[in-house]
Amino acid sequence: MHRYLFILFCFLSSPLIAQIKNPEYKQTLDSLYKHTVPLITIDEFIKIDKYNLHILDTREEDEFMVSHIKNARHVGSFWFDMRKVYDIPKNSTVVVYCSVGIRSEKIGEKLIAAGYKNVFNLYGGIFEWVNQSHPVYKQNGVQTAEIHTYDKNWDRWAERGTKVN
Repeated sequence: MHRYLFILFCFLSSPLIAQIKNPEYKQTLDSLYKHTVPLITIDEFIKIDKYNLHILDTREEDEFMVSHIKNARHVGSFWFDMRKVYDIPKNSTVVVYCSVGIRSEKIGEKLIAAGYKNVFNLYGGIFEWVNQSHPVYKQNGVQTAEIHTYDKNWDRWAERGTKVN
């Protein structure tokens, strides 16, 4: 019985494993994350109830201005201040993201420490969002193919979109 439950658990948790198509990217992500903030896959994020959902972009403003996930709020990471999220109820669902998920994990930790109950880090960040052909938008709401790749070292993980850095 225990073996059956273990196999079932592995099967049910496999979407996180299968989510990232590039095995080198997945290995890099898994080695960089501290796993202090629960991860949410893009498939899970798409299916999440949008009621009381807050999407926080933790990249810097120049990255956000190039493109971001629709309805995301820019909060940054370097100059992050809890006053940027004062209006978000602590029982809301909050999904944080950045380029690949490292900066967003740090902001997620701060949110959890401040009492937010349902914080998730988008697995693979906006790079994986674009890699899976999901749309991104400019500040004026117009869809774009551009993706800010942070710098030349990270842009290899953005396999789709027009790279800007």
